Amino acid sequence: MVNFKIADESLASKGDEALYIAENKMPVTAGIIRKRFEEEKPLKGIKIAGCLHVTKETANLALTLQAGGAEVYLCGSNPLSTQDDVAAALIKKGINVFAWHGNTDEEFYWCIRECLKENPNILIDDGADMIVTAHKDFPELIENGTIIACQEETTTGVKRFQAMEKQGKLKVPLFPVNDARCKNQFDNELGTGQGVVAAIYGMHVLFAGKNVIVAGFGHCSSGMALRARGLGANVIVTEVDPIKALQAKFAGYQVMPIADALPIADIILTATGCKHVIAPTKEMFDKLKDGVILGNLGHFDIEIPTKELYEYAKEITPIRSDVEELLMPNGKKVYLLAKGRLANLVLSEGHPAEVMDMSFGLQSLMSEYIVKNKESFKPGMINIPVKIDDQVGFLKLQSMGVKIDTLTEEQYNYIHGFEEGT
Repeated sequence: MVNFKIADESLASKGDEALYIAENKMPVTAGIIRKRFEEEKPLKGIKIAGCLHVTKETANLALTLQAGGAEVYLCGSNPLSTQDDVAAALIKKGINVFAWHGNTDEEFYWCIRECLKENPNILIDDGADMIVTAHKDFPELIENGTIIACQEETTTGVKRFQAMEKQGKLKVPLFPVNDARCKNQFDNELGTGQGVVAAIYGMHVLFAGKNVIVAGFGHCSSGMALRARGLGANVIVTEVDPIKALQAKFAGYQVMPIADALPIADIILTATGCKHVIAPTKEMFDKLKDGVILGNLGHFDIEIPTKELYEYAKEITPIRSDVEELLMPNGKKVYLLAKGRLANLVLSEGHPAEVMDMSFGLQSLMSEYIVKNKESFKPGMINIPVKIDDQVGFLKLQSMGVKIDTLTEEQYNYIHGFEEGT
């Protein structure tokens, strides 16, 4: 029997259409790996709980894990990113789903707890909320060995787990899938980069000629800067890391403190993994240009100080789906996308299936790896095996009909040796 709480079961046929579109763009996850999993059942008897964006791409990950024999439970990792038609389609296919678009904070954590009540063996997280909740509210799952190991999908979650480990509070083996090359160099950079288009969906704005502020210059934000420039924008990067600031400068972008950039910014996009990129003060809010668009593409709604902006604004007026006009005390109007949450997922459909194919290919193979090697793990952060990272890359190339060179024995020995020199 499938356990679920979703918005509308009648949306299943529409969700099937979305799943089909994504499946055809995900030949690694939904094709090569799924076919082998169906034959070998490497996840038989395993329960997997995922706190992920419930999109058509995530749905194909869930179906691949199910094909491998796993019993899959899914909840949303963001209150506004769930695609209700996809959730409906999944329950018809035997996936347990607790997710709907627009749930409250209380409902969000209720969904997480419903998944954890099923005693899952592997947790796949996006932002760390499920795994942190397991530590706080379900410690017995960790203490009695029910939870074998966990995976984290995004930069924000990895940072949280690094802090937990440093403080000695990470009690599970944790694989930071986000740090694998097949994830961060494609999903993060290309996917989030293309996510700047969500600002166009939100306000139907022309990027060409605009001053676009990109906060941060990591994998995600550097991709955003590149795409915004490609659309004709004048891109200004803000950073706290001197090396990343240099990278941005040498890539041809202007670099300056965000306080200096605010008065000229037409669009501000954040993806830093930190809070209060714009300081929540009257002085900073008053610097905002009349008509500025604020869009966050980082995981949580605190990069743009949403709560403080709402409190400071004289009036808040919804002007279209997931876009609000904030009238400030000085008479300026500010346009906030997606209530400060992930604009690319709320206003659009998130990252293209082509890049999520690699991320979820990694998640699939790592789930198999965890089951096969469960006796060898200790609590703490564990790097993704290079062999699996490379395997996903090779499978993606194979699906695209691309061939590459291989090292000869002589070349292999040369780059792995030290004796041959000048």
